[in-house]
Amino acid sequence: VQLQASGGGLVQPGGSLRLSCAASGFIFDDYAIGWYRQVPGKGREGVACIGAAGLSTYYTDSVKGRFTISRDNARKRAYLQMNSLKPEDTAVYYCKARRFDVELWGRGTQVTVSS
Repeated sequence: VQLQASGGGLVQPGGSLRLSCAASGFIFDDYAIGWYRQVPGKGREGVACIGAAGLSTYYTDSVKGRFTISRDNARKRAYLQMNSLKPEDTAVYYCKARRFDVELWGRGTQVTVSS
């Protein structure tokens, strides 16, 4: 069972990044996917999530209109398109797969927004 986030990097304010979450070893289609982020000294914050079939999405207020979550069940991947990035978006981003009381976390990817 593995979940791996990738696609992070250094970007200037106003720029864009697309994060990917690659899954293996479990039935990806059965799981909702969430993106979370964490900065040093703070708890992990939920950013966006998408239902197992991809029909429902949720965004935290601070990213609405800027971030878009999506998934490709055939490829066992989820994505987070991040546009109009701000310095306060700087964090380590993680993806999580959830089905009932089962949660699978992947290793994070660093996103740094700075000029």
